[in-house]
Amino acid sequence: MNSFKKTPYNHSIMRIIALSVLLDALIIFSSALVMFYLHLELKQESLSQYISVISLTTVFSLVVFYFFDMYSNDVERYYKSLVHKIILLSSIVFSALIMVMFALKVSDQFSRIWLGSWFLLSTLFLCFARIWISALLRRSHREGKLRRNVAIIGGGEQGLRMLMSLSKDSESPTTIPTVYDDRIKRLEGNSEYPIVGTIDDLIQRARLNQIDEILIALPWDAETRTLDIINRLQELPVHIRLCPDLVAFHFQGAGLSYYGGVPVIHVYDKPIDGWAFVFKEIEDRVLALLALILVFPIMLLVTFLIKLDSKGPIFFRQKRYGFNNQLIEVYKFRTMHVESQDSNAETLVTRNDPRITRVGKILRRSSLDELPQILNVLKGEMSMVGPRPHATKAKAAGRLYNDVVPEYAHRHKVKPGISGWAQVQGWRGETDTEEKIIKRVEHDLYYIDNWSLGFDIYILVKTVLVVFRTENAY
Repeated sequence: MNSFKKTPYNHSIMRIIALSVLLDALIIFSSALVMFYLHLELKQESLSQYISVISLTTVFSLVVFYFFDMYSNDVERYYKSLVHKIILLSSIVFSALIMVMFALKVSDQFSRIWLGSWFLLSTLFLCFARIWISALLRRSHREGKLRRNVAIIGGGEQGLRMLMSLSKDSESPTTIPTVYDDRIKRLEGNSEYPIVGTIDDLIQRARLNQIDEILIALPWDAETRTLDIINRLQELPVHIRLCPDLVAFHFQGAGLSYYGGVPVIHVYDKPIDGWAFVFKEIEDRVLALLALILVFPIMLLVTFLIKLDSKGPIFFRQKRYGFNNQLIEVYKFRTMHVESQDSNAETLVTRNDPRITRVGKILRRSSLDELPQILNVLKGEMSMVGPRPHATKAKAAGRLYNDVVPEYAHRHKVKPGISGWAQVQGWRGETDTEEKIIKRVEHDLYYIDNWSLGFDIYILVKTVLVVFRTENAY
């Protein structure tokens, strides 16, 4: 049970592949400049003309490499994109460049020696870089950093066949399958392979980031049981796949993957994964740093006003649910009198609430009390945009949020945000009715299903426009 280790497989592989992209761009661009300065006949005055061609060729090369799976997030496929593929794609890129030059009748404006030496040098170093990246991937795999823990649900014949297919698949060296089944006591001694735990055990390990993908392999007549298991698992931020069965008719149009040659159906995909995860992480860090620089004078002023207005600490720290339902400590400027603070938000804040300080009323209405959460973003606990994190005992009309909305925990499949789609649509402030939390969750789930960088920017711009509207904030 304790032999499992955390294996953020998808995030690790994407960081390595992002490194590969940066290396490729650097090699193509810098090798062209090196050959330009080594070519004694080329004049400095023509550098800007060459830079234009170099930049366009670099971008075109990365696009070609992408469409030919040079940056696949599948480790097994990435192993195969080595020297022969680099030489072939580089030849295609430079052949296209030469044809464009001839078509535009500008080939005589560029040195053929420079062009040929650029092709040879960049191709050589791209090959070296690819070999190095591949070696890095293999070493990471040997050290257990890239091992993909796949959980199979089903202790019967279908689970056995799935396990055997994965075990025989030589093309999938990173896959480590384990089996779970709620009928572990009944199957003990009768199963042909060890069952390591129940569905609850699987959920617990997934919460600790010890599971990367879940394959549901149940018999044809287990439709009700399969749907029940899916409902229990869907709040987890992991890939969930359904092995083909009668239940597959409930998921028509779903995508397919192959494990050991066996097709499995995509039930839910982990949101904001792959390249989307990389872009989202960059967006959060860059925007949070810029925001901190911009609002730092305001934060200093708020700090002074809080100390002037009432006794107590400047910041209020509160445990809230974050990514994967894990508790995080969220920072806010203190807006209540110290003796009235409600760490678990068991009592809703209402209009003219006597617990709120004079400065606190202004901060809450303008949402300036949320500014310290920029630090949560820089720590990697929150995003600039995402579902707002709620306190552990927050209630709507006297009922806990997750009792009001069955899908409430689904919003934790992504990091919580300082602002969100629900907030800019007017669903913020007091949740004195069940409808208000229902609408919030509906907007949060819509955001998760429709995420894009453009959507995030739109929400941030709208946040600035609506932040001083105080009708729902107090």
